[in-house]
Amino acid sequence: VRGRLRPLRTVVAWRGRTEWDQVMVGLYCRDSRLQQEALDRVSAWKSRYGPKMPLAVDCTAELVCCKVLDSSGKLRSHELILSYGLALVRFVNLITERKQKMVNIPLRQLAREVDIPIWVVDLRHELTHGKLPQLALCRKGCDVVLDWLRKTYWSRQLGNNLCEESEEEDEQEDNEANTEMDSDTWE
Repeated sequence: VRGRLRPLRTVVAWRGRTEWDQVMVGLYCRDSRLQQEALDRVSAWKSRYGPKMPLAVDCTAELVCCKVLDSSGKLRSHELILSYGLALVRFVNLITERKQKMVNIPLRQLAREVDIPIWVVDLRHELTHGKLPQLALCRKGCDVVLDWLRKTYWSRQLGNNLCEESEEEDEQEDNEANTEMDSDTWE
């Protein structure tokens, strides 16, 4: 039929929903071997997708990498603080960067707008400008941010349902989230 519009196709680095789900589950499981396999898959995605990799995927991988390094016992406390610190600073900076370019808004205000705990922004500030925090605080920050990423990004993509919400709420939020996730915030 002439004049019939084809739906736009989005090219992504993953092979499909199954691969996406496997990576998501691998990243969020507690088995460091499975986490490493998921990180390897994300690395392959990065090689295919380059700078178009969604920021949330990148940030999640960096934070999970810190947890894998931590569980390996190969790094000293100071090295782990630096590793977690870099991943946390990068997360806050990248997530708030797009809105910062529009108008100069304090990070604490931006964090409130996207529901990131203020203490995570304060931790980022200490990591960047102050004395290095304790490893326990970096670990807690990592866990909180990973949970935020899971709820705000991963569980809303492709209809995943890892959050404790009703299916009806998920469906409505999925539609809203897919619109949001395609925006500049996550690209």
